[in-house]
Amino acid sequence: MKIILETKDLCKLYGAGDNLVKAADHIDIAISRGEFVSIVGKSGSGKSTLLHMIGGLDNPTSGEVMIGGKSLFSMKEEERAIFRRRKIGFVFQAYNLVAALNVWENIVLPIGLDRSKADRDFVRDIVETLGLESKLGSFASQLSGGQQQRVAIARALASKPDILLADEPTGNLDSKTGDEVASLLKVTAEKYGQTLVVVTHNEELSQMAERVIMIEDGKVIRS
Repeated sequence: MKIILETKDLCKLYGAGDNLVKAADHIDIAISRGEFVSIVGKSGSGKSTLLHMIGGLDNPTSGEVMIGGKSLFSMKEEERAIFRRRKIGFVFQAYNLVAALNVWENIVLPIGLDRSKADRDFVRDIVETLGLESKLGSFASQLSGGQQQRVAIARALASKPDILLADEPTGNLDSKTGDEVASLLKVTAEKYGQTLVVVTHNEELSQMAERVIMIEDGKVIRS
């Protein structure tokens, strides 16, 4: 299969001397188009740092991230922001919904920021798949944690990104709701042909992946 995402000798260092922390220590990984990969490791192992660099949210100290053959950090900051908005969908542990907007407005917000028009039929299909039809006029404060995370997933999918990155997407949810959200992530990624990369402590979610990448002290110890 065609490689869509690749890191080459990726490093992220904090501090110096005795206080030097290697959050990412010469990481080389390759992920194929349409693949579902989970990144696991203990707290502080560097897995979220890796995900944030893959998504262009955090700059590496050295090394490269390639998405669709393009070098993410060779781009100027503005160019990278546009590329990220169009090619990468993000789902975070904290949902990051805008309180003043209703569910529909939250879902299509990134598309509007890109000065594009939402594919309404596509977005409505996502809404139905995620069971949000009756919540489109609701605000975040009126939703449960599981519903808010479904909205976050819908928002990440709405711009038709090539890659969906999820950082502890079930971390704030009870186990039953977390399992439901995990299943929905897998189902929607398969349905819409997305590459899915998930950082998780959730055993159920990591076991759903086609491949598990294990990180320890900033190094890949299993891929």
